[in-house]
Amino acid sequence: MKRWRIRPCAEPLAPAVVSGVLAGVGTPQLAARYLAAMHGVLPVTFCTVFAVGATGRIETVSAASSYGSTAERTAERYVAQRFDLLDPHMVWLAGRPRPRRGAQLWLGHHRGDELADADYRAACYGDVGIRERASVLLLLPTGQRAAVSFYRSLAQREFDDRDFALLEVHAALLADATAAHGRIALAAGNAVEPAFASRLLTLSVREREVIGQLMAGRTAKEAARELGVALSTVRTHQYRAFRRLGIGSVKVLLRSSMA
Repeated sequence: MKRWRIRPCAEPLAPAVVSGVLAGVGTPQLAARYLAAMHGVLPVTFCTVFAVGATGRIETVSAASSYGSTAERTAERYVAQRFDLLDPHMVWLAGRPRPRRGAQLWLGHHRGDELADADYRAACYGDVGIRERASVLLLLPTGQRAAVSFYRSLAQREFDDRDFALLEVHAALLADATAAHGRIALAAGNAVEPAFASRLLTLSVREREVIGQLMAGRTAKEAARELGVALSTVRTHQYRAFRRLGIGSVKVLLRSSMA
């Protein structure tokens, strides 16, 4: 288990990676966009984005995997069982003094077998076949802290120095996008209550897209136009999502999601 400070990097980034990462900002697909954008330069299995506020409250939850909904289900357990209080990176960030000016960035790495808590180790690593995790760690002067993490499975090779160097090059982009995502949510009044955020992870990608549009204040017709699908398709995903979330209207959706 190790962490080290990331220094500013002037190396140009591939436009496709930049646009891919930024496409997730302000949407329910934050981790999915990060995973897709980075996959070409860094083969990984999972991506998660967790942000915790100065008060210790989980503010951002996003997860994606390259197969199925395994990452989403794992992130749901992470939130429900407050594994952020056992997560070595998040605990370490919580103990750091706040920077007086500007954000601080680190890169962190650990293997699943290095985790002391058996339940956390099993739920987020052993049970889902994850070997290790490499994370861009962000600490803001406000006390907010975030971890953008990429995971490799037992079937993949271990992270090496080249992989870490690639993450360092892209760290500022990922950190800035994550911070912007949080600002957009707060400005729009869309800060999601943690328990509700974990429930959103049970939805399909398309269902989360539709719910995200509705939470942003758009009508079903506007959501259909924004997503480039038929209104009937939006209605279908909306109905299925509402049924899974146990709600019956957009009004209840907005009330349930607010912090």
